[in-house]
Amino acid sequence: MYKFSAGRNRVPALCALAALLVGASSAQAIDLIAIGTLSNTTDLSGLTYTLENGNAANILGGMGSGLAYAGGNTFVAIPDRGPNAVTYTNSSYVNDTTSYIARFHEVEMNLSATPSGGLPYTLTPTLAATTLLYSATPLAYGTGSFNSGAVNLGSGAPSINDSTHYYFTGRSDNYTSGSSLNSSDARLDPEGVRVSRDGRSVFISDEYGPYVYQFNRATGERINTYTLPSQFGISNLSPVGATEISGNISGRVTNKGMEGLAISPDGSTLIGFMQSPLAQDGGDGGRYNRIVTINVATGATQQYVYDNYITTDPTGGATLNKTYNSSEIVAINDHEFLVLERDGKGLGDGSSAVVKKVFKIDLSGATALPQGSDGNSTVSGAAGLATYAVSKTQFLDLKAALTSFGISVTNIPSKLEGLAFGADVVINGVTEHTLWVSNDNDFIPNTTANPAGPNKFYVFAFTSAEAPAFAAQELPAVPVPAAGWLLISGVGALAAAARRKGITR
Repeated sequence: MYKFSAGRNRVPALCALAALLVGASSAQAIDLIAIGTLSNTTDLSGLTYTLENGNAANILGGMGSGLAYAGGNTFVAIPDRGPNAVTYTNSSYVNDTTSYIARFHEVEMNLSATPSGGLPYTLTPTLAATTLLYSATPLAYGTGSFNSGAVNLGSGAPSINDSTHYYFTGRSDNYTSGSSLNSSDARLDPEGVRVSRDGRSVFISDEYGPYVYQFNRATGERINTYTLPSQFGISNLSPVGATEISGNISGRVTNKGMEGLAISPDGSTLIGFMQSPLAQDGGDGGRYNRIVTINVATGATQQYVYDNYITTDPTGGATLNKTYNSSEIVAINDHEFLVLERDGKGLGDGSSAVVKKVFKIDLSGATALPQGSDGNSTVSGAAGLATYAVSKTQFLDLKAALTSFGISVTNIPSKLEGLAFGADVVINGVTEHTLWVSNDNDFIPNTTANPAGPNKFYVFAFTSAEAPAFAAQELPAVPVPAAGWLLISGVGALAAAARRKGITR
């Protein structure tokens, strides 16, 4: 595996973390080794028009919603459905969303063993490419007409669409009638991303369907759809979240769909994680959440149960007794995973962070939910799911780690959402693994009363003692062909130049 080599002395304040960051039975030496900031305000999509809310179509933000390792020093980062934290005229009809085109970014993470800001490593993220996501076949877009025609926001279809490129967007009215699991819906809210075994495609999970789609990494074209069991979808759709929630008694909760996505080291299995329990299982604020495994070759699924409840805080003994949303899942190996749970408190919320924790689970010790031939589980509801919940142990308390370094609870990002393993580092002759954490800043780094700050990346190092069975994801040993010469019809030469990928994978 690609390795950064360096010698360093651990920062004294971080040495204390060995006593603070604990799992089920032993202290863990998990060190914060670097923090990087990507301060760009525009991406490399080449888009030059303006969105409905006045933002530039190439605005950069929210890119920590999902983070995936792509080999070498390259990561894939995704923003969610676009800028919707600020209202605009008549935007309440579409939950303040816009026709922002779904996309992913490739970022060069240059980690060097040069102490910076009290940390032993310096991290310099550089935006390398932006790829827009589209379908080669038509998608369903909203007309923008509401209140019997009295309000017209205009079509939800991007102006750069053509006969072979139908772009996915974040606008909430971009859907057709029927189940939310209709793959012709143009609305997409990307939240999880992983790179395929051959490095040529990316898998992206979504909150609107929920869906799991596979996209060509070079062009952004959708090449595969993984359909979830019907019990995950909803039947009464609305562009207004509150209306949609009140109109359904089963299926995913609006804006709480498939938040996290992992991939097994050999690339054969995807592991999707709902952000909150399905409506029939207790809905938002409920306790028992669902994990869905997907066979990449066949699409076959299995379901497991995760308990969102936290009783006491292992780092300080405080009693929490609350449920928290699940933001991400990443594979340690083919059966062990890390899960990120968090509150919505901290920078960007105008409050103090309380819970930002990473837990370790082992599905080999769990029982899959019984299911019918259609993939739907035959067990539902909190009482039924409770007996299937996988046990969990704390792996890392992110809040404790960051505050121990001197970051105040008001400056810890409220939405720490991306989680990925990266290249190993060699520290004082010892190989250590790296865990990377990213934030979703909602496209509001400094423009509101509660700015979320820039896109940040936090890097932690841990030894095999913390994860004895750690297995790095298998990725190509040679670079994947670049797409620098490809044109996106309707965007033009500027986009082609911007999309050059002179990067190492």
